[in-house]
Formats: sequence, structure tokens, C-alpha cells
Amino acid sequence: MLYHWIEKYPEYLSKPHVRHYKQATAEWKEQAIRRCLIDGEPVRSIAEDIGYTESIVYQWLRSYREKGICFNMKKAKKTTPSDLQAADNIEDPKEKMLDMQMEIAILKETINVLKKDPGVDQTVLRNREKAVIIGALKNKYSLPKLCFKLEIPRSSYYYQKAALRADDKYRELRSRIIKAFQDNGCVYGYRKIHQLLRQKGTIVSEKIVRRIMKEESLVVKIRRRRKYNSYQGELSMAPENLFNRDFHADKPNEKWLTDITEFSIPSGKASLSPVIDCFDGMPVSWRMGVSPNANLVNAMLRDAISTLDPEEKPMIHSDRGCHYRWPEWIKIVNDAGLTRSMSRKGCSPDNAACEGFFGHLKNEMFYNRSW
Repeated sequence: MLYHWIEKYPEYLSKPHVRHYKQATAEWKEQAIRRCLIDGEPVRSIAEDIGYTESIVYQWLRSYREKGICFNMKKAKKTTPSDLQAADNIEDPKEKMLDMQMEIAILKETINVLKKDPGVDQTVLRNREKAVIIGALKNKYSLPKLCFKLEIPRSSYYYQKAALRADDKYRELRSRIIKAFQDNGCVYGYRKIHQLLRQKGTIVSEKIVRRIMKEESLVVKIRRRRKYNSYQGELSMAPENLFNRDFHADKPNEKWLTDITEFSIPSGKASLSPVIDCFDGMPVSWRMGVSPNANLVNAMLRDAISTLDPEEKPMIHSDRGCHYRWPEWIKIVNDAGLTRSMSRKGCSPDNAACEGFFGHLKNEMFYNRSW
């Protein structure tokens, strides 16, 4: 039988016998690791050549990567070849390249999915935004690496993933907010919408209303232009600021405010001059005209004085416009027994309550309408 095998398989008869050592020396291990890492030979061919199994060679490689040394158990000889350390760094550029590709992919998804600025700091992203980015890239990169790169725990990713799949618990509220916003000419902000919801019996936080309006892009479009400046210098002695930004009044006709605002329409500009009562924020009298002149404000003041009882002598506050410093205005105020008060130069917050009245008036009935 043996002779029959030799005649049938003559190539095995001429194969040289590889001597197998029970314990490989450090030089053998170093040579095998060098051939694997530097020369790039397969582990299988190296194992067949030196007469050891593949698992033994893999064990040598793992020991070198973990400890950085090749040692012999009998002699405990320690070697640290410099070329092997250089060979171990061959895989570093590949890992760095993959890491850079992942960063670029994350930046692209930040722009495409979240519509964020490409220079945004990834650490300030919310967990839900990070979960959206991971969901878009998980088929290309491993989940642990994406979570590590975006600094989000895997449990938080799965929580946000389940939350994204869940039904919108504010679906009904969302439709109410959209309807309220559109029914009022798209001029109400989240505070006004929140007030309308409360009036209809819907109790909800202002923050939720603001967040839903932001998600639905319900933004009040306000057209801002440079305001008319009525200041023409110190025409007369300016009175003190008696209000000192205290616009609270305990009774009607105690504190009055006045100012002029403009409305720009296709046919030209219209000027509005009202007197506002600090008690309820409502106008006592008002006049409109095509020019913000002295006749406009004087007629408005006479109309307001005509509504007073004989014992009522309110303080009237204005800015430093020329209309409120001309002799005729001062004469009307003094004859009625009113007390003048003026803001500081170029300081609109000193007359903030009147400015706020103009802002609400224009947002609710003038802006975003065809005139």
C-alpha cells in the first residue's frame, strides 16, 4: 500500500521536511511579524512556510500590537525593533483617512438634512439632530463609530430613534396654532397665539407654542425702515423726565404719552399722532395727516384736553421733537394745567409704552396687507 501511494503521489516524496520547533524563538516571531506587516504576505503562506498554524501567527501579531514586544517564554528576551514600530504605523494613515471621510460625511448630512451652517460645532447639536445624522449614515459607517464621533450614547440614539417614529402628540395643537396664525393675517407672534389659545380653553406652555411655530416656519414678516426724525435741535428749554420709564397709572387721565409715527402707502405717507393713556394703554385722542406738522399735534392735544374733567390735570410725556417745543404747544399745555415731561435725547426707551402701541398697531393691521 505504501509503495502504491508513492507511485501515485510522487510530488510529496520530494517535498522538503520543515522542522517544527516546540517553542519558537524571538527571532522567528520577529521575522514572521516583519513578513506579515512590512512585506504584506498572507498569514496562511507564512504559517505553511515556517511550519506553525495560522492561529499561532495571529497570536504573535496580537501580542505585538498589545504589548509592542516579541518575547521568548524560556529566555524572556525583550526586543523592540524600530522597523516593526514603523510597520505598525502603516495602518494609521488608513484609519485617519476613514476618520476624515466620516467627518466630511457628517458635515454634508448636517447641511443637507438639518440645514445647519457647515461651521457649526457638533457638540452643540441636540440628540435628536445627531440621531437624524446617524440614521442617514449608518448604512455606510458602523454605529459605534458614528456614536463616538458625535458624542452620543448608543442608548440615547435608540431613544431618539423611537421618538422620531412615535406619533406627534401635538398634532391637534399644531393645526390649531396654524389656523390661528393664518386667520389673524400672519401677524401674531407666539405670545399672542398663546393668549388666544388660553382664551379658547387650551392650556399649554408658551415654549411649546414657540417651538411648534418655529418648526412650522410661522414667522411674522416685519418690514423695518428708518423712522422719521423730528428732532431739530434745542429750540427751547426741555423739561425733566418725570416719568423715568414708570408707565404705571392707578387711575385714568393720570399719565399721558404722545408721539408721531408714519404709515408708508403707495399714494404717499400718512402720519398718526395719538395721546395714549397709561392706565389702559388706549388712545384718548388721535389725528392723522399727510405731514407731521404743528397743526396735527396741536389739534390732537386740544381733542384730548376736551375729554378731561375740570379736576383732572395729567402729566403728558413726549420725545424731544420740534412739535412739542414750539410756543403754541407749550401755551396749550400751560392753559390746560398739564405737566410736561420729555425723554432724553435719542432715547426711545424713555417713551417705550407709546412705541409699543405703534408696534402692535402696525403688526396687527398694517404690515403684510395691500393698501
